[in-house]
Amino acid sequence: MNTTFLLASGLLLALALAFVLWPLLSQAARQPNRRGLYALGALLAIGIPLASAGLYRQVGDPAALNPAAARQPLTIDEAIAKIRASLDRNGADPDLWTLLGQAYSAKHEPAKAADAFEHALKYKPDNADLLVAWAQADSLTQPQHLINGLARARLQRAVAVDPTHQRGLWLLGISDFQLGHYAGAIATWTRLLKLLPPGSGVAQGVADQVHLAAQRGGVALDPEQDRVLAAATAAPAAADSAGGPRITVHVSLAPALAPRLGNETLLYVFARNPDGPPMPLAVARLPASSLPATVTLTNAMSMSPAMNLSSAKTVIIGARLSASGQPLPQPGDLEGRSGPVAVDGGKPVDVLIDRVVH
Repeated sequence: MNTTFLLASGLLLALALAFVLWPLLSQAARQPNRRGLYALGALLAIGIPLASAGLYRQVGDPAALNPAAARQPLTIDEAIAKIRASLDRNGADPDLWTLLGQAYSAKHEPAKAADAFEHALKYKPDNADLLVAWAQADSLTQPQHLINGLARARLQRAVAVDPTHQRGLWLLGISDFQLGHYAGAIATWTRLLKLLPPGSGVAQGVADQVHLAAQRGGVALDPEQDRVLAAATAAPAAADSAGGPRITVHVSLAPALAPRLGNETLLYVFARNPDGPPMPLAVARLPASSLPATVTLTNAMSMSPAMNLSSAKTVIIGARLSASGQPLPQPGDLEGRSGPVAVDGGKPVDVLIDRVVH
């Protein structure tokens, strides 16, 4: 079986979140209004795992053809070593260079990632994914993660090659915002909004950034931009969620942890598949001041129609108090979880936030 395929299938899902989400969250931490940035980062992190799952459904489990070949998953360092060994034999394989860049991105080594993507671009100079990946990695090596110069030019090239490249549009909008090109950021993010599920939390997050850019730049939105924002942030039709599962969650905080709450603390309530990828199947965000809180999770709160509550039989319900506002757990966050519960059980789920994330 092709070495590149084996390495790709082993790395794809494991690296997805770290490769896409971590750099966007790093950028988000430097923005005054971070929530929209985090939301989009979460959406874009879904894309690679979905692609991997789709491939799996199409071709099945390669190990099933040869049970003796089944092995434990590679660590990132082991994968890097194998990729480099393959490159020693075939240094002109752009797919191997791409995988190497992804692996270094997952290790938070952006300079090495950018170098690997640069090698891949020698063979695929107009590949939109590679152009965006290089620009993203390069920005993480720059002061304040500035996206300018060649990185900006490559993002512009990427969205010219693929006008629907969501991550490219998002990062190009960030570059516009960083450089004070607020009208450009609004135009770029408006293009992105047209590609996102209307009424989703992700679309709302991008819309928040559009409004922030308009406020910062004193820019009046034109009628078309107003229309796109209104459509993107409209509440989902009742039928979208009424027919699917509804899980009512009662969240409370252990009294001993109450002094740890800060003014900027956010509450995330989420459901995830205990046997699937780590991405949430539904997520709600509230201010910590709403505790004790009751939240009803539905399909409308998913980040992808293919990964919602209806796609699982059981879920784990979690609640996290994030002092930084980040959706990913950070040391010092407060958290609580339920055991696996049936999606169609119909009974409310109680979650007590009673431990500190270390």
